[in-house]
Amino acid sequence: MDAFTSVILVLGGLGLFLFGMRIMSTGLQTIAGDRLQGFLQKATTNRFLGVFVGIVATIGLNSSTASTVMTVSFVNSGLMNLSQAIGVIMGANVGTTLSAHLFTFRIDAYAPLFIFIGIVMYLFIKKKKVKNIGYVILGFGILFFGITTMGGPLREMGGTDVFQSILVAFENPFLALLAGFAFTAAVQSSTAATGVLVMMYAQGVPIPFETGAFIILGTNLGTSITTIIASISANRASKRAAIFHITFDIIGSMVFGLLIFFVPHILAWFQTAWTEPSRQIAMFHTIYNFATLFLLLPFSNLLAKLMERVLPKHPSEDLDTTYEKKLMFIDTKVAATPSVAVFNAHMELCRMGKIASENLELSLKAFFAKDADKVAKVYKNEGVVNYLNHNISAKLAWINRMPLTKTEAEKVGKMFWLLSDVERISDHAENIAEYTEILIDNEKIKFSDEALEELKKIGEVTMELVHGALDVYENEDESKLPQIQALEDEVDKLAGKYTENHIKRLISETCDPRCGAIFTDMIGDLERSGDHANNMAFSILPDKKSIVNVGL
Repeated sequence: MDAFTSVILVLGGLGLFLFGMRIMSTGLQTIAGDRLQGFLQKATTNRFLGVFVGIVATIGLNSSTASTVMTVSFVNSGLMNLSQAIGVIMGANVGTTLSAHLFTFRIDAYAPLFIFIGIVMYLFIKKKKVKNIGYVILGFGILFFGITTMGGPLREMGGTDVFQSILVAFENPFLALLAGFAFTAAVQSSTAATGVLVMMYAQGVPIPFETGAFIILGTNLGTSITTIIASISANRASKRAAIFHITFDIIGSMVFGLLIFFVPHILAWFQTAWTEPSRQIAMFHTIYNFATLFLLLPFSNLLAKLMERVLPKHPSEDLDTTYEKKLMFIDTKVAATPSVAVFNAHMELCRMGKIASENLELSLKAFFAKDADKVAKVYKNEGVVNYLNHNISAKLAWINRMPLTKTEAEKVGKMFWLLSDVERISDHAENIAEYTEILIDNEKIKFSDEALEELKKIGEVTMELVHGALDVYENEDESKLPQIQALEDEVDKLAGKYTENHIKRLISETCDPRCGAIFTDMIGDLERSGDHANNMAFSILPDKKSIVNVGL
């Protein structure tokens, strides 16, 4: 086989390997994504639980990138603080090492069989769950078929003078580490990068073990680049989590790189303890990451404080920063798998809901205080909500074309409807701001004390309903639905009662007639805001196939 043909086969095999890895990871995330996202979100008790959750989530998703990007999203939304995120990131680094052991098993001869079984399940079986499993098996087969394609040419290339000269250059630990970093950053997957290295050892490519060890250190550094990219559009707390990720890997690489350099007997122990070179490098990857975890976990709180020194708290963090006219979760350059994309869309919709609810609350404060500055802010926030409505809708259309599970497809379908509910809540806030402008411009128009108390009361109950409904939707907590229904019923009851009371006041001339239309319109705005919020809460029920139209 000539050199050109060997290179072509190696590149083609590498492409199949990476493609199979991507298919397998996507399939696993489609199958396990829903459960693991909820599991990951519960890592808010302590750092030890965070480490455990990070390990389990990364194994289930077959991607430390997915779990760390989700963690950045949680920090960005306030669901996690930096100390909790540190535990998850540490666990993710350990979880991703277990995938490398998969490549030490010599099952590449059965790759065509896996491809056949996977494609039959994916193409000819209608049941979605079985199709997804078939997709994973297909990816598994393509991955090992890529190994088979590369195997022979790599062994031949390993004996050439050119390859040997490259290995001589990589005897420089820094160059070996840089090679691992560059390849991992390019493919955005430490699992894939480590898998290629393990596979090369399994195929008998004569790479010195010390060189392989430093390449592994570089792959750990490379995987943190994706987290950095994901944090670019996020808040400063998320950036601190991303900076910790790369700091964690730098410290680990420096400590163990120096240890390997000055105490080479450590590598000799790996070569003695395991006979197969591929198993040796896989075990080095695992033990190195476990050792880094045990070394730095006791100092996680100190590391969190260090990150705050590296990226100090900005005065803007004390202000409300949720009103930025941009997408914060699904406007990322990182390629998202279906489960991650649906989760990020959910987070973006929840953020939009919080802005709309706070805008409604702000409009009520503006009304009772007759505050023109707050009115101006309501209008500004309404513009942000409209921006999010259009852009999230466009992103949902893109996500809807991805290979979604039945549950994910239902979630996305409901999100299209819920966008309208959230947008309408902010529209009602804008209406109340307009009533406030009327009162400011016409100082002679005055409500009776009784009318104002009634508006305050129904406003308080409505806000309790809106906040509670958003919390139910965000956390998918069905246990609070009876409470939400009770609040919605109370808003309806108060709306009817207060409208009758106001009519009586108008008849008895105890209230300014010019207030009549404003009072009844405002009651209507609050009642319909409650209806839209109720819609969001009850949309979490699996049998809620459609959203009730509550009108304008």
